[in-house]
Amino acid sequence: MRILALVMAMIGTAAPTPQLASDTAAIHAAGVTGVQARAVGVRTEVATAGVASLHSKRPVPSNGYFRIASTGKTFKAVVVLQLVAEGRLSLDDTVERWLPGLIQGNGNNGRKITIRQLLQHTHGLQDDFPDFATEADFYRHRFDRYTSADLVARTLRHEPRTDTGWRYSNIGYVLLGMIIKEATGHDWYDELRQRVIRPLGLHHTRPDLSPQLPTPHAQSYQPFEKNRLIDVTEQVINDLDGSLVSTTADLNEFFRALFDGRLLKPAQLTEMTTNLSNLDPQVAELMPDSKYGLGIFKRPLPCGGEYWGHGGGDGGFITETGVTTDGRRSAVVSMSSVLGREWADALRQQKLADQLIGNALCDARR
Repeated sequence: MRILALVMAMIGTAAPTPQLASDTAAIHAAGVTGVQARAVGVRTEVATAGVASLHSKRPVPSNGYFRIASTGKTFKAVVVLQLVAEGRLSLDDTVERWLPGLIQGNGNNGRKITIRQLLQHTHGLQDDFPDFATEADFYRHRFDRYTSADLVARTLRHEPRTDTGWRYSNIGYVLLGMIIKEATGHDWYDELRQRVIRPLGLHHTRPDLSPQLPTPHAQSYQPFEKNRLIDVTEQVINDLDGSLVSTTADLNEFFRALFDGRLLKPAQLTEMTTNLSNLDPQVAELMPDSKYGLGIFKRPLPCGGEYWGHGGGDGGFITETGVTTDGRRSAVVSMSSVLGREWADALRQQKLADQLIGNALCDARR
């Protein structure tokens, strides 16, 4: 697979197929300010649509940086599963084993929560991540900083859910980052850099520690109470200890490496992709007929079969990813604005992104 990657780099990037170009344009036509899509197989194709800035009307960079938000959960899951393969962690270890005394109070109990449950969103803890309800909130609080300890403290103000069924959560992955540090003595990103970023040559994947994004990038936009788009590019993302920025090229390489065997041993990749949970009703409406493994979604392909990936949305950016089970074909789309504030808007944007990913992965020419 390393030889194939070298050959692809020598071939370079080809013009997008009409389908990829059309699907990218359709997302922009629906109201997204800027779109960049990259599909990789035998060749690499890139399509862009819209503008990178509503003010300057400059074009969308074909491989600009963006905040990947929850797509980073798969990166963190890979580090955890590598540590499991090395015998340094067990999926059955409790939170209390690694973070003694941290999860307690208001009925929360770290002795009853395992690493597997954190990975799979079945731990029962309540999320309480800061959010911007209004445009004024954004301008007042966009530079507020929250460490992992701050976010855990907010969660512990609440009682846990009465059931441990699947419920999408961010706090579980905050705790996983803290456990990685306890198990290795290093911040989770330092482990990621040594284990994933350097071996794969992901030169554009880095921590999101600054309100400013690296250059080049599109501006990101989000509607608030007046339903007008506000430039929200410059802000500090809540999960200061865990957020990443990346590019469509790096994300394609990461997901392909995950499924062609470069990142996980077969036992851990099997664990990640066979220990599946049904989604809660709201997320199931957003992603029909999908299931969740250990840090990754299994999704149906429109041409039959399935693919794997993990989307993300924060700071105005929305990302969707997909890779075939053999790792040979992948696709990533980055959208630099949120369509609207209503659930129907989220459903429409997700459907358009899914259409692009599904068509790209089903293209036999790729």
